[in-house]
Amino acid sequence: MQTILVASSKGGAGKTTLATQLAGHFAVAGKATVLVDADPQGSATRWCERRAGLETAVLPLDGHRRDYRRQLPKDAARVVIDSPAGAMADDLEPFLDEADAVLVPVLPSAIDLEATVPFLDSLARVARVRKGKLPVALVANRLKPWTALGQQALDQLRAWPYPLVATLRDSQAYVLLAALGRCVFDYRSEQMRSHQEDFEPLLRWLKKNT
Repeated sequence: MQTILVASSKGGAGKTTLATQLAGHFAVAGKATVLVDADPQGSATRWCERRAGLETAVLPLDGHRRDYRRQLPKDAARVVIDSPAGAMADDLEPFLDEADAVLVPVLPSAIDLEATVPFLDSLARVARVRKGKLPVALVANRLKPWTALGQQALDQLRAWPYPLVATLRDSQAYVLLAALGRCVFDYRSEQMRSHQEDFEPLLRWLKKNT
């Protein structure tokens, strides 16, 4: 069983978008997938509920319950955790103990980049991270790479001590997908294929590091 924690101390960074899209990918790939929703907003749970009628359904679990792991099905192959917004590493200790990898979504603005630094510093103090036993990676979210600001943000992210493993484009498709309980991997259109390609470096990184 592979457990991936999606975390950021900055609200609105795209945690739930990243968590649901990853969970959807695993489900479409035929893996029994669980999405642990620890965010008070419950958006990940609602996404799962909208998807419940599909063959590629994802099981939601309440991450606020400390015994959530007891509810994991025995055949669960992938677990994605959508952590609470605003949490620092100390607040995430139970999830960090179980995680095989941590993904940190970051919006490409000066305010968001600056706000993410304290969270990454808190992760660096986690023993498993410090010893290289818990890999951490960055995901640039809502990126406009054709702009000067977008390129500046990428340059800054690439200078940080954690690898930048994906750049997800700024797209209204994710808003629609959230409302439908769907993911980009549910579709074969050319538009969705371009979105799927954004995830390929991330998926390769997960395969290599977990």
